[in-house]
Amino acid sequence: MTKTKSFIFAAVSAAALAACGGGAGDSTSRDSIRAVGSSTVFPFAKAVAEAFVRSNPDYKSPIIESTGTGGGMKLFCSGVGADTPDMSNASRRMKASEFADCQANGVTEVIEIQVGLDGIAFASAQGGIMMSLTPKQVYEALAANPYGEEQTNRTWSDVDPSLPNEPILVYGPPSTSGTRDALKELVLEVGCDTNAEMKALKDSDEDRHAQLCTEVRSDGAYVDQGEQDNLIVQKIEGNPKAVGVFGYSYLEENADKVQGLPMNGVDPTYENIANFEYPGARPLYVYVKKAHLDAIPGLKEYLAQWTKMWGKGEELSKIGLVASPDDVMAANTQAALEYTTLDGSQLK
Repeated sequence: MTKTKSFIFAAVSAAALAACGGGAGDSTSRDSIRAVGSSTVFPFAKAVAEAFVRSNPDYKSPIIESTGTGGGMKLFCSGVGADTPDMSNASRRMKASEFADCQANGVTEVIEIQVGLDGIAFASAQGGIMMSLTPKQVYEALAANPYGEEQTNRTWSDVDPSLPNEPILVYGPPSTSGTRDALKELVLEVGCDTNAEMKALKDSDEDRHAQLCTEVRSDGAYVDQGEQDNLIVQKIEGNPKAVGVFGYSYLEENADKVQGLPMNGVDPTYENIANFEYPGARPLYVYVKKAHLDAIPGLKEYLAQWTKMWGKGEELSKIGLVASPDDVMAANTQAALEYTTLDGSQLK
């Protein structure tokens, strides 16, 4: 993890961080924004950072780190002060346990902003393997122990005779990734719960249900490719029989190299994600420490820059971000500009 250099900063900023209980490092601050978190949100956050610098040349460019959603949340919730991130980008909503960690470590005021939508895209190389999948088929192909039984599927046709007689090889996100969390919740668990016994198990033994429904196989059929989604694109581009799992934005960005695979007969497209017809649609978030707003130069302006770019037809939509519904966008514009804090009661 690259640590940002600390700078002696204006007295007002040092005082602001001191006021929020930052500890021994209160005499120093930073003169640039620091954000950590999701590799899916990363290209959007970078684009906003570049526009922010163009519009505000007196401010330094924000430092955006791709650590994965889970890793970003851990850093974000570690405390308040110049040695901790100002923001965490996330490809799923903050968990109740993470919110509790934030509170315990003095990060008591957290601003939650839904910046748009994305989709969990399944893809292959242009001209490569093509199939229309269902959550049930994906679960049976990737689960470590589908429905509690031994995993014996070696080819896609083992899962379903209608699928290609080709080895199952899927490059996907690691366990620390919000994309992996979304894969579990939106696809694997949905597929698992097509089985009545598994659906009933959720009520009787939630931990066992989670293990059987979301744990992926480790025999080489599913390959954890780390937090860099572009590496997954490269892997499937080089192997026409391989399938990749990543955010829709990477599918759109690399449309000349890869093709989306339908899910439940629905293609992963902007419109299908926007209206939630595509099963893998999900919201994307940024989280901000309210205590840092006055201490870190440009942080308020950077949040405002997001709101100027996330609408349909705006700059972020051109690189794959799907605009939120109008009412959701309006509520989150208000949160970004008025710094509404999260109470945590709706988190899971």
